[in-house]
Amino acid sequence: MKRTLICGMALTILMALLLTSCHKETNNNSSTENPRDDHYTENPRDDHYANQQYPPTAQVIRKAVTDIDGNIYDAVQIGDQVWMAENLRTTRYADGTCIPVGTGTSTIMSYRYYPDGDDNNVSTYGYLYNWSAVMYGDSSSIANPSGVQGICPNGWHIPSLAEWRQLSDYVSSQTQYQCNNSIVYIAKALASTTGWSSSTMTCAVGNNPSDNNATGFSALPAGGYFDIYDFFGNYAAFYSATEFDDNYPYSYILLYNGANVNISDGFKENGLSVRCVRD
Repeated sequence: MKRTLICGMALTILMALLLTSCHKETNNNSSTENPRDDHYTENPRDDHYANQQYPPTAQVIRKAVTDIDGNIYDAVQIGDQVWMAENLRTTRYADGTCIPVGTGTSTIMSYRYYPDGDDNNVSTYGYLYNWSAVMYGDSSSIANPSGVQGICPNGWHIPSLAEWRQLSDYVSSQTQYQCNNSIVYIAKALASTTGWSSSTMTCAVGNNPSDNNATGFSALPAGGYFDIYDFFGNYAAFYSATEFDDNYPYSYILLYNGANVNISDGFKENGLSVRCVRD
């Protein structure tokens, strides 16, 4: 998809507006008086995480990592990997650089977006980020581990496609994570128990979601941003650090009416969820 580049004075004005907005939000989020900085404190919007329950089959690490905004994340060990058990919701990179809220798509500017266009969703579903925001200038990686810190906190990184496949391969190999004894039907074991649209398909994520999340990965259907907000409740999509080609990075997808996980490529301007994996 070709995008017309803004140039000259128009670009200067746009950048100034974005930076001003971003700095204001950063100042608010860095204040110790803002309860959104620590979702284990008094903010009722964050009670979902303060009281998050995991199944006995999950190897959970409580409060495993804190991002630069003070957000605290649980993690879960799945095989030899340790993954965040929550969607990333930082407004800044680990070096303090701000990520502005986007009002449109871009393959050049780094943007974050509110799931379904509602900032009330951030504490549960995290932000959606475009590829530029996710990678923070790093190059595509096919390595395992990827070596791409990108938007992740220090000590964590953006998973490559190989790392996402490692996750799927391990979950598929464990009978307690399979639905109907199928090595393909593993989406329910990775999906959260809440937020999903209903489905009548056998072994689909949205069919009896209370049976989901045997791994503790807790994939949430935050939908995406594609110049419009779409698929909230139906779709969990996570960026990888690996490109299919110069225009299309791979993502890891769960659908409310699907029993398997999907790997797909999409436009870099799309806003998707982010999960980090420990170095």
